Amino acid sequence: MHMKQAINSLVLLCAVAFISVSPVGCAAVVQEREYEAPGGFLLGPEDLLEITVWKNADLSRITAVRPDGLISMPLIGDVQASGLTADGLAHRITERLKQFVASSPAVSVSVKELNSYSIFVLGEVTRPGKYQAKSYVTLLQAISMGGGFTEYAKKNKLQVVRNRLNGDNKIHETRIPVRYDDLLAGSGEPGNMILLSGDTVIVP
Repeated sequence: MHMKQAINSLVLLCAVAFISVSPVGCAAVVQEREYEAPGGFLLGPEDLLEITVWKNADLSRITAVRPDGLISMPLIGDVQASGLTADGLAHRITERLKQFVASSPAVSVSVKELNSYSIFVLGEVTRPGKYQAKSYVTLLQAISMGGGFTEYAKKNKLQVVRNRLNGDNKIHETRIPVRYDDLLAGSGEPGNMILLSGDTVIVP
């Protein structure tokens, strides 16, 4: 009789734990968070682009973004590409070509090689340095790329440093504090954020 009561109590405990979604070992817990994905890669130096002007092979070309952020095009000369998405660059080229082409040109830009996306991981990690990637990297992935923490790392005092050039032509620095324990637990803000090109993860 006592054994039956014990089994019934355990079943009830598991049922309550499942309903309250509390990780007491009776049921697997799934936690879900939402992150806003960047609207598109911002082009930068060394990115290799394929620019197609419909029905105009002379204006179509494959070209790389120069270190100064510009590309060179027939008729219209240099065009600022760095800091724009591929669609934004296509629109800019279209507007510039309108004064040279009779009918409104149809321009498309595709990225053949993404070479400008890079992040930095500095401080108390095994392999500090600059890391290039072909797709967006999250904060946890960046720490892994850096080889993980050293024994001296202050894991709950991480910072993500982000520099942005605003309309006032000045560089604005933002420092985002992050607790590693919150990252592992899937709690707190900003969570396992997506890093933008040029972001620096500092591990004190």
